[in-house]
Amino acid sequence: MNKEFNFVDFVMRYENGELEEDEIIEGFQHLIDDGTVWELQGSYGRTARNLIEAGLCHSYDFKRK
Repeated sequence: MNKEFNFVDFVMRYENGELEEDEIIEGFQHLIDDGTVWELQGSYGRTARNLIEAGLCHSYDFKRK
């Protein structure tokens, strides 16, 4: 997913189980960075928190933006 991030494509492919682990991590990092992940259904937020806790993604501090 080194091209421009496409939200709809990511969600569709994620929901259909079509992404590799590195694509999932990269996609969730993008959703974390722009804050979108916290506005989606709960499973996305839980997955994001799990990835952050596992050290695979980093959290984003909106206060510093």
